[in-house]
Amino acid sequence: MDFWSDITINQWMTYICFAIYIAIIISCIYVVLTENRNPIKSLAWVTVLIFLPVVGWIFYLFFGRSLKGMQLISRHKKRKLLNTQTEHCQDISTLDISDHSRQIIKLAHSLCGATLYDHNDIAIYHSGSDKFDMLKEDLRNAQRYIHLQYYIFSNDRIGREIAEILIDKAKQGVNVNVIYDHVGSFSIDSKFFKSLSKAGVNIHPFFRVTFPQLANRINWRNHRKITIIDGKIGYIGGMNIADRYVYGAKIGKIWRDTHVRTTGGIVKALQQSFATDWNFINDILLLDNESDTRRQDTPSKLPMQLITSGPTSTWPNIALVFHKAIAGAKKSIYIQTPYFLPTEALMRALLTAALAKVDVRIMIPRKSDSKILNYASFSYIEECLKAGIKIYLYDKGMMHSKNLIIDNEFVSTGSTNFDFRSFEHNFEANLLIYDKETTTRMKETFFEDIKDSVKLSLSAWQQRPKTQSLIESIVRLFAPIL
Repeated sequence: MDFWSDITINQWMTYICFAIYIAIIISCIYVVLTENRNPIKSLAWVTVLIFLPVVGWIFYLFFGRSLKGMQLISRHKKRKLLNTQTEHCQDISTLDISDHSRQIIKLAHSLCGATLYDHNDIAIYHSGSDKFDMLKEDLRNAQRYIHLQYYIFSNDRIGREIAEILIDKAKQGVNVNVIYDHVGSFSIDSKFFKSLSKAGVNIHPFFRVTFPQLANRINWRNHRKITIIDGKIGYIGGMNIADRYVYGAKIGKIWRDTHVRTTGGIVKALQQSFATDWNFINDILLLDNESDTRRQDTPSKLPMQLITSGPTSTWPNIALVFHKAIAGAKKSIYIQTPYFLPTEALMRALLTAALAKVDVRIMIPRKSDSKILNYASFSYIEECLKAGIKIYLYDKGMMHSKNLIIDNEFVSTGSTNFDFRSFEHNFEANLLIYDKETTTRMKETFFEDIKDSVKLSLSAWQQRPKTQSLIESIVRLFAPIL
């Protein structure tokens, strides 16, 4: 009998489903190849899709897709925002900075239009208690508006204190706008945020993760920590709104971090960053043509840029700036980060600098808030030590600062961890500061933290248990998606 006439309906359905399944896998492989990503990463995805098609397809849906090309704000609205930025340095050749710094300034501007503001002032906080005391005072004094954006907004003592202030200011007629990251604040009871909304606070999650958008959004995090008050005061750094920065956490006595309070023209850049994210989630453009950040209000000449980066960016903005800064270092490179999972390019830049006898020092926590990320970070240590990089394990608690200090004139601080996720998957924001005094202060703090750290030696590190070394090697395979 004819083969086709003997096929049952169930068999036909099986063949059809199998054909659809194969078509989906081939389509995914086609998308991976046509995105022209890093060949190693593309080959890894293709291999997984071929040999573990079901698991690979699910992982690709959640962690493999690219958002490049997505517009957070229209060109027309972006021009409106840029028109509010009038006070900025036009000629960087007049500044008393090195040629290397001038090149970084030009790079940051080419990547994302980062404007250089040369009249600013800053206060640097390494204590959560000091930072939150100042923030609460500034929030209470707000007259027109408060724009607040955090990865985590906890429903704990600090979180409730901030929430009460925001509710009071909203009742007074101050326009209060809040963005929190939905994934970052997953563990927070939604009633907490609803209570803020009912009290008049305009509060929204960034990339709300709900079915069926789960796969589309769970891998993309808005990791920025930004506050703007009346267009005059800005905050940026690594601290979320949570008790751990004041009262410590289970993994250690303290949660060590860095946050910056700014005044001057740079506040305009913070405002633009917040307004862009607010437009994305609400399609509402926040314009402030009344803010007064004139130079006479901030007489100190402290050049700064705000650089932002995210999965929608054409380039990995912050990673490229870091690479440029590291590659041009002549004397020293000091890094503090909770997780050390560098891209191949950044790793090579650090190794090259150390082998060229630049003083390269990296500080990470001995125990972080994630065992997996701890192991992944440790997997890079031996190679670093062999090249002469000095590695310090912070022992006093959780090292959560995200600082890059180059030579005597450049500091980057903000929300960006030194890892794949921050460079490629998260929406991040960092201040780039070109100032000798600030760099000196940050170096002094770095060496104070060394007193609470253990310096590793190559011989001692090579004696660690073989099981730990094996776990490190296995976890490192997943570094690009951790």
